[in-house]
Amino acid sequence: MTNTDDRRLDRSLDRLQGRLPNWIARPVGGLRKPDARWIRIPSGVLLIVGGFLGFLPILGFWMVPLGVLLLALDVPFLRRPTAGLMIRGERRWTEWRRKRRRDPPA
Repeated sequence: MTNTDDRRLDRSLDRLQGRLPNWIARPVGGLRKPDARWIRIPSGVLLIVGGFLGFLPILGFWMVPLGVLLLALDVPFLRRPTAGLMIRGERRWTEWRRKRRRDPPA
């Protein structure tokens, strides 16, 4: 892994954190600090495990990508694919929103 992967992931997370409401952006920023590793790794694993039980009430499949995102901050081989998926997802979201503004519902 290179520092490029780290920078891409950090930039993607910065953009995501900037779009979040302040009450949730602050804890997310705290989780991104290097000394929060002991919280991130177990939380990421629990979110992934809980996501596989997504058919149960309260738990959901949405927990898997969130858990992978948390683990990607500490597991080097997850950084590149996670950053790539975040960038592609952000592009698709932006394109979808632009298209929706251009083509209002009839």
